[in-house]
Amino acid sequence: MDDRDFLAQRFEQHREHLRRVAHRLLGSPSEADDAVQEAFLRLLRADIGEVANLRGWLTTVVGRVCLDALRSRKTRREEPIGPDAEAVPAEEAADDTAIADAVGVGMLVVLEALTPAERIAFVLHDMFDLPFDDIASILHRSPAATRQLASRARRRVHGAGTDASVAADRERQRDVVNAFLAASRAGDFSALLAVLDPDVVLRADAAAVEASIARAQAGAPALASETRGRETIADIFKGRAQAARPALIDGEPGLVFAPGRVPFVVFDFVVDQGRIVEINLIADQTSIAALQLVM
Repeated sequence: MDDRDFLAQRFEQHREHLRRVAHRLLGSPSEADDAVQEAFLRLLRADIGEVANLRGWLTTVVGRVCLDALRSRKTRREEPIGPDAEAVPAEEAADDTAIADAVGVGMLVVLEALTPAERIAFVLHDMFDLPFDDIASILHRSPAATRQLASRARRRVHGAGTDASVAADRERQRDVVNAFLAASRAGDFSALLAVLDPDVVLRADAAAVEASIARAQAGAPALASETRGRETIADIFKGRAQAARPALIDGEPGLVFAPGRVPFVVFDFVVDQGRIVEINLIADQTSIAALQLVM
């Protein structure tokens, strides 16, 4: 048996699981089959010698493929819902019924109203028990930011988050991010402290750390991969962010430094109870390209 046949045999052991994942994410059996086939092709091209959990690895790959598909749709309601929807294969009916019973008969409609990132976070975690660390790698977000996306989606799916309440939630986050930006630009240390949680954490990816070191001679603060404490973080941002501008990052309010409208650094925030609990600086261009940015 050659390597390709061996990989194909191992893939077949997980095909039905992957189809269920893709179908829940995309709402379309035919698109789900396409996503699963793409995952198989990626498996053939990958080096999986160090992969201990092939099922988890394949689930992550399918998640990435489905995220790309969701983002490429012209509208989130492109797929028909209701009597005109594409028929679900009989072998999936029992599983789909169990899922629908668990989250309510309006699940498909609600899922279509979620942002792609919310949908990925909720479905993969709540329906398929994928850890937030793994989902975060799909979304190019931190585990905390991914958890926030899933929590917001969960409230909507279970009826606790109406369109109005979700919009209000995002508006509150926008207000906090804008207050942070204004305080940073003004060099207002007290105002920065007011919007930062005492245990706030600042995380910078390797590209952001490298860029900060390169700009240290110009007076920019050198960043570490992780910094904790609001006084320290307030000091880092005091008088900074002059060129940053508000943006939506996978539907969530954040900031972006984009000279010439080319994103160079993304500021991804996690807000809880009106305070910033996490800031993620993303400068890696591959990671930025994987985000849905609206500037």
